[in-house]
Amino acid sequence: MVKKQFAYRGHSLEEMKAMDFSSFAELLPSVQRRKVKRGFTEQEKILLKNIQMKKKNIETHCRDMVILPNMVGLQIRVYNGRAFENVRIENEFLGHRLGEFSLTRKRVQHNAPGVGATRSSANLSVK
Repeated sequence: MVKKQFAYRGHSLEEMKAMDFSSFAELLPSVQRRKVKRGFTEQEKILLKNIQMKKKNIETHCRDMVILPNMVGLQIRVYNGRAFENVRIENEFLGHRLGEFSLTRKRVQHNAPGVGATRSSANLSVK
């Protein structure tokens, strides 16, 4: 069984890692391309510096940071509003945002209604 080689818009991961930000931005969809070309915020620059220094346990609040080729293979802890969640960056995540992989809301699971919630349960004893 032959493993399929990863390519993003016809370019391999090694080719994209060799590119600079502006040439990689040309491969991105328009919203992400504008974000990369406009420049990064101070917090995003700090995140990129930590990635280049290959720090362990990188934590960030930058949920709107576009995932770049030099982030692939890293594990970044992204804040979801309550806690930091581990996000392992894979090839398929290129061009997406970090916040897409750290969900902020839990799935709601409803239980049985309480006493008095319906007309028939209003007559039940609490015992």
